Amino acid sequence: MIALIALIKVIVLVLVILGTVAYLVLLERKVSAYMQDRIGPNRVGPKGLFQPFADILKLVLKEMIVPENANGFIHALAPVISITVALAALAVIPFGNYIVVGGQKISLMIAHVNIGVLYILAMSSLGVYGITLSGWASNNKYSLLGGLRSSAQMISYELSLGLSIIGVLMIDRTLQLDKIVQSQGAWLWNIVFQPIGFLVFVTAAFAETNRLPFDLPEAEPELVGGYHTEYSGMRWGLFFLSEYTNMIVSSALIVTLYFGGWSLPYVNYAAMMPNLAALLQVVTFLAKTGIVIFVFMWVRWTLPRFRYDQLMNVGWKIMLPLAILNLLGTGAVMLALK
Repeated sequence: MIALIALIKVIVLVLVILGTVAYLVLLERKVSAYMQDRIGPNRVGPKGLFQPFADILKLVLKEMIVPENANGFIHALAPVISITVALAALAVIPFGNYIVVGGQKISLMIAHVNIGVLYILAMSSLGVYGITLSGWASNNKYSLLGGLRSSAQMISYELSLGLSIIGVLMIDRTLQLDKIVQSQGAWLWNIVFQPIGFLVFVTAAFAETNRLPFDLPEAEPELVGGYHTEYSGMRWGLFFLSEYTNMIVSSALIVTLYFGGWSLPYVNYAAMMPNLAALLQVVTFLAKTGIVIFVFMWVRWTLPRFRYDQLMNVGWKIMLPLAILNLLGTGAVMLALK
């Protein structure tokens, strides 16, 4: 029974994510059009709402070309690694507390583990393999440079990302993401106590998801398309899907760690019917996550791309020292208040 419930959760979550990503692409195109005083997609369906279906159909029908001297197996495996790791990270995201079905409490997390933060960090670390292997297996100089840039970029910013979270873990005294949400309460969100850690985490999240201004692994003007230059059809589509899934994971993690997750000021979920409370929790969590995703899009169409030396300087000379200072400062304050 437990395995069946878990399987249903996985299927529902994957289907929801696939649909969400399709319309996030449309939303981003609309946002960019608005910011640049353009119209954006408006031909396929009313207000362009069927544009995602046209895009998916194009990718499915497009030929998947493999370069003659490429490593065919790894070339095919790399996008699978990227999307698998991205979707796996969603397993520990707490979208809400629980629902009641037939008198049984069912958690709104797929995997209720007590080391959720470490699991997320582990999955983000594995994500670099998909991009690096795709660049190496393509037998293309531009792809190889994109893969090497990605490995250096993601490894560099993972240090700052991990250290920025430790302040939250010290305050909440748990690695379990749902307990981090519960420990923040209605108003005392971790953003109040960890503003520096929050800024470091958000900046590192942009770099980890390869979003502008940190999209150096792709860098179209320099590297044609970077690590996925030699990809087409649905293999390219899997990289695209993994990028947006990673953006969803990062946004959900920001909400969970710093903005109280599903909690709302002046709202007492314990006084409500369990399923009504669960519905409100999910809507609250998704609304907060949607706002953070919009910020990701906003930044992409506002800031120019960094040079690679600037990217590494920011990571090693600014973000890492800030993360360490935040960690030491948090420890000092907690010791003084003990």
